Amino acid sequence: MDERVTVVVATRNRRRALAGSLPHHPRPVILVDNGSTDGSPGFVRRHFPHVTVVEAGRNLGAPARNVGVRMAGTPYVAFADDDSWWAPGALARAADVLDACPRLAVLAARVLVGPEERLDPVCEEMARSPLGHEPDLPGPSVLGFLACGAVVRADAFLEAGGFDDVIFFFGEEERLAVDLAARGWGLAYVDDVVAHHHPSPSRDPRGRKELATRNSVLTAVLRRPWSVVARRSLAALRQGPNGWRGLRTAVPRLRPALAQRRELPPAVERARRLLEDGR
Repeated sequence: MDERVTVVVATRNRRRALAGSLPHHPRPVILVDNGSTDGSPGFVRRHFPHVTVVEAGRNLGAPARNVGVRMAGTPYVAFADDDSWWAPGALARAADVLDACPRLAVLAARVLVGPEERLDPVCEEMARSPLGHEPDLPGPSVLGFLACGAVVRADAFLEAGGFDDVIFFFGEEERLAVDLAARGWGLAYVDDVVAHHHPSPSRDPRGRKELATRNSVLTAVLRRPWSVVARRSLAALRQGPNGWRGLRTAVPRLRPALAQRRELPPAVERARRLLEDGR
């Protein structure tokens, strides 16, 4: 337990996964339920009475985490999915790092996947980030992260608007990351803070590809130059059916995306392009 950090878990219809992950979480824990129909809220209240359960009543998507951050009474919040948890001692280490680095808004941790503990490929990219290592940050600078392996400074997270309804879910980290950077906050990968992620094998790969396409285009509409929007849209068209479906599902969200459109400061846009060129 570390009084500086609250664990916030967003979930929907994943009672079995919660039974495996919640015992690993240090207190305090806030669970935000996105309208589950499998009895998850009651199950958690019965078996994990120390967990604060918030029932959203509907599926809020990634913005459910915003609810938990607003409720947390700690300066830092560690996100977890219903199938992920933090290694022993990880959050105390993360809080120490955040205490020592007042400009750091997001600490992106090393995420180990499955019982074999494979390093998540996104972490490999972050570890060799071409953005370098700024002197007041604890590791390589990044402009993205894995939400299930991130510890955030609560006031910076809320200042940047948290996760948003346009993206809703999947790939929601990119827009928040660039908005934090635009406000002068730092994001860094810290390899010695560790999270575990045991994703369900029953995930829908086709559906996730469609979401990835949709949200990549919408994120570009929200914050990037029109040339990037065009490039991402063309890449989606070249993907075939998954890309086409992703673009089609983006259309109903274009109006709110355009209403919230705001291009990034030139320095942040250059950094984002550098990351994309590096890939």
